Amino acid sequence: MSEIKVNKVSPRAACGTVTLGDSGDTITIPSGVTITNAGTANGFGATGAVNWNTSSIKTGTFTATAGEGYFVNTSGGTSTANLPAGSAGSIVAFSDYARNFQTNNLTISPNGSEKIGGVAADLTLDVDGQALTLVYVDSTKGWINVQNAEDTELAQQYIAATGGTVTTVDTNFKVHTFTGPGTFCISAGSGNLAKLDYVVVAGGGGGGKQIAGGGGAGGYRESHCSTVSGPYTASPLASSTSLGPFNVGAIPVTVGAGGAGGTAIPTAASSGGNSIFSSITSAGGGGGIGCGVGANGGSGGGNGKRTTSPVGQGNTPPVSPAQGTNGGQAVCNPGGAGGGGGGATVVGGNSVSPGSGPGCNAGNGGAGATSSITGSPVARGGGGGGGGRASPGAAATPAGTGGAGGGGAGNAPSGTATAGTANTGGGGGGTGYEPGAGADGAAGGSGIVIIRYRFQ
Repeated sequence: MSEIKVNKVSPRAACGTVTLGDSGDTITIPSGVTITNAGTANGFGATGAVNWNTSSIKTGTFTATAGEGYFVNTSGGTSTANLPAGSAGSIVAFSDYARNFQTNNLTISPNGSEKIGGVAADLTLDVDGQALTLVYVDSTKGWINVQNAEDTELAQQYIAATGGTVTTVDTNFKVHTFTGPGTFCISAGSGNLAKLDYVVVAGGGGGGKQIAGGGGAGGYRESHCSTVSGPYTASPLASSTSLGPFNVGAIPVTVGAGGAGGTAIPTAASSGGNSIFSSITSAGGGGGIGCGVGANGGSGGGNGKRTTSPVGQGNTPPVSPAQGTNGGQAVCNPGGAGGGGGGATVVGGNSVSPGSGPGCNAGNGGAGATSSITGSPVARGGGGGGGGRASPGAAATPAGTGGAGGGGAGNAPSGTATAGTANTGGGGGGTGYEPGAGADGAAGGSGIVIIRYRFQ
């Protein structure tokens, strides 16, 4: 085998053509040899490969060159790619640079009278993350799709977000606390690393007026998975199913207000407002009442004077795990006193006889739930205490205490009941007996939304 060593082979005539071998010959490129193309490659389409153009991300309208692949960014609006003139074996490819083709499409237009898949019409790419490769076959079918990926994989990425009051806990975790309405804005995140846990507490119900039941706590919902948000102690109500995975976007947050206290004896106080984050809605607590059955809600409001069953129903509407409990009965007679509002984990207490004398002790508010999602244990979702009463000539008997977790105490037999604590969803206390108009019931406490996730 003869060998020729030269530094450059050029055609004899300027701008002429250099031919290697004759038809039927085989030219072998040994292993380890690198061929660098600084010009235009024609006739290599049979390999099914393109050279991806990474020096110029395409926007707007552009004309493709055979043998090249293009990353197209449609974040600023729709884009159009004009195909080159068809030559058998020519290949082009396109890929969604910003994963935005669904919002702003990429239109691929054939050249003049050329066809795409046998049809002389434009082709639209409208799936986020879509990538397409076309090869020109002949004048009958024109450009034919040889590869179309509609769900390209992304590397998993931790959440990066803003919104609410942000703190860092246990080194690797962020906590966002919303005490009022706002927006949880995610700027990064994908895959199973982009999951989060939550506590969502609704506003507590108001306490009823005069010998009245306490307000029910706002619905309490929580999730906790240690691989998502760390090994803190969650409440017994926590679901093991975290939310996500999330992608970049804005999620509105609603924090429910506490319900107003009762102002009329036979009418239930106002229920609390719902708190909402993503797919999680916690129902406002039911209002207590001065005479009758407490309102249904996240936790039920307590019954008023001498009302046994039914009671204000908690976990309304129903979810699993349950978001709250029932209100208490006003079973004590004679005299009467209000039942306690239901708490997140314990039902509202019934009014009971003190054991001697004609008095009647009001029911206590049910206890809430305790979670360390913020880095330290905090109880939320306590029910409001019922209002007490003393029979004529007898000493006053105790009103109901507020449930642990922000529930307000009732009063007996006069004075002002205690409102539920703000941002706990605690129910308001019911008022006791007073001649004449008497004091209004106490308001429920507002809710809260807490979000926790690993950020590194």
